[in-house]
Amino acid sequence: MSVGAMGRFDRRLLLAVDARGYGSADTARQRDIQTVLPRLLADAAEAAGLDRDSWVRQAAGDSEFAVLPADSGEQALVEPFMRRLDAGLRAYNRDRVPAARLALRAAVHFGPASEAPNGFVGPGPVEVSRVLESDPLRRALAAAPDATLAVALTAPIFTEVVAQGYTNFRPEEFREVVVEKKEYRGRAWLWVSGCDVHTLDLGEPGAGAGAGAGAGAVAGSDSDSASEPAAGSESDSASVSGSASNSGSSSGSAAAGAGGGDSVTNHLHGTVINGNVVFGISK
Repeated sequence: MSVGAMGRFDRRLLLAVDARGYGSADTARQRDIQTVLPRLLADAAEAAGLDRDSWVRQAAGDSEFAVLPADSGEQALVEPFMRRLDAGLRAYNRDRVPAARLALRAAVHFGPASEAPNGFVGPGPVEVSRVLESDPLRRALAAAPDATLAVALTAPIFTEVVAQGYTNFRPEEFREVVVEKKEYRGRAWLWVSGCDVHTLDLGEPGAGAGAGAGAGAVAGSDSDSASEPAAGSESDSASVSGSASNSGSSSGSAAAGAGGGDSVTNHLHGTVINGNVVFGISK
């Protein structure tokens, strides 16, 4: 089979997770998070029938970015994995004081991610990273202090897996939001464990308690007044510092919502290449 100059095109299932409050935690607390996070992810993968040993993983203390094998099931990662991860977090937090409880943000995406000499390249790793770092997801977890897990699904995952009934999640359990992070603009669908995500204040214009499933555009400001502090390594989830050449440009588009609507185009300025950037993600 002939291939172009960029090599073999591939789409992969991508997962990114990050712990809340890591940057403000003391050394003992950070060590505890680094110890328990891999165990919780491994337990969730085993319960979902996913072979975690086959994942290509980038760990960064309080976070992990993973590229799953080509034959991995999207259904398994969306529901059994997330359900078990939530249960594991709740068991871990039992009898702990609030300051010692662990809560995670997670993002799931299926998109272009091709192997490269130092990891993966393509818009897929960039998209899942931007969604994980997005203000709506951060604010959703911050607005639900008793929740242990806030999950964001990108358009391919929500519209093709959840909205089509391939999991036991009901589509109305998710809240559609607009994600604007750096050069990325797209849509995501949020689910927060143990609460109605539609009642959470995400700082969106005209949104409030009892807001409908169709979320409005997020505020243009990058203020974190309604979210946790994005300090230290916590704001660098699913990526590492580095430099990337910006010769040229690339673009992709996010699918419209499950019920139709306007399409959204994501402009990713700058070619995503190897350099010192792991998995092609540039901060």
